[in-house]
Amino acid sequence: MIRAILLFIILGVGLFVGSEYSGQQGYVLISIASKTIEMSVTTLVIIVVGLFLAVFACEFILKKILTTTFRTFNWFTIRKIRRSRRLTNEGIIKLIEGDFKQAEKKVSRWAKHHDNPLLCYLMASEAADNLGNTKKRDHYLALASEQDHARLAVELTRAKQQVNDGEIRLGLKTLQSLQPDAPNNPILLNLLKRCYIALHMWQPLIEILPRLIRFNHLTETEETELLQMAHLGALDNIAKRNNSHDLIEHWEALKRHDQKNPVIAAAVAQHLLSVSEGKEALPFMIRVMKKAPSAELYRLMADVPEAQRRDAKNMLIRILEKNDNNAEAHSALAKVYEYQQHWAEAQHHLEKALSIRTSISDYSRLSDVLSQQNKKQAAQDVSRKALSLLP
Repeated sequence: MIRAILLFIILGVGLFVGSEYSGQQGYVLISIASKTIEMSVTTLVIIVVGLFLAVFACEFILKKILTTTFRTFNWFTIRKIRRSRRLTNEGIIKLIEGDFKQAEKKVSRWAKHHDNPLLCYLMASEAADNLGNTKKRDHYLALASEQDHARLAVELTRAKQQVNDGEIRLGLKTLQSLQPDAPNNPILLNLLKRCYIALHMWQPLIEILPRLIRFNHLTETEETELLQMAHLGALDNIAKRNNSHDLIEHWEALKRHDQKNPVIAAAVAQHLLSVSEGKEALPFMIRVMKKAPSAELYRLMADVPEAQRRDAKNMLIRILEKNDNNAEAHSALAKVYEYQQHWAEAQHHLEKALSIRTSISDYSRLSDVLSQQNKKQAAQDVSRKALSLLP
């Protein structure tokens, strides 16, 4: 635009000067060192205009050449990018199909020309890992780590491969390095869960449970199973110290929701029965049953040490006085009577429990109790009844 305006100005000045001084060409003398050049004003004007036109023509030709060169170069670049994308897409499909050799070949071949090389190198690493080639796997991860903003994706891929390949401790180390920067990443949390379970690191698993439940959107069943697994594993570790105080302390540190879980409560009671001669088991069960009674605790009450069985029996009797339809209390009380060889009382409570609900275990015990009283025919009838309930 500026050039066009400049040309119009020059033409306008030329027209003005030409009309003003027509027939008077004038004289121009140019002296350079020992050389002189003589010409008319008209000739000078024509030369200047010609030079301008030559410059503009050269500029136009040069621009055309550069534009053509750029377009040619750009065409080749775009072609390479398109080909790289096509091969990467094909490689991803091969990876999904399980053709890992072809997948690695396709995604790595033109990775440098892809507009996102990180994706290519990560896919190539996955393919190499599935082929069992750890050297290539780590090489592709090293190339991926050179890309911008690649750390999280690369390290998560590395950790997943290490865990899948059984390198649990290496995987855990990799994941722990990422925790400060991505504490709530669902993939990281899930991999940490797998590491903690494999290494029986129950307390760290318990610590990440709230975030694992929140960010991995677990179902209620999955949440319950994971919660129980973590707490039962932690209780197993604590029980190895053979210290009832540590078990009770761990129980008291649990959330109220967890304390009401019958499986966890029963596990604590079961461990208390096996440490410190079982002295703390019955007081613990009585305290818990006041807030959250459960069939598991009723069954364990009959297994307290012999010195505490009288207290357990009295507790069960009081429970039945309040609710005579408590089948588990009847079954537990029957077991106490079995230990004391009071067969008639045991028979009464087993029959009462079975009248409320069906239990193959109680039918089997009733058959034994009847045999102890020489009621062979009745014992056989009950035994057949128990067998008929088997799947």
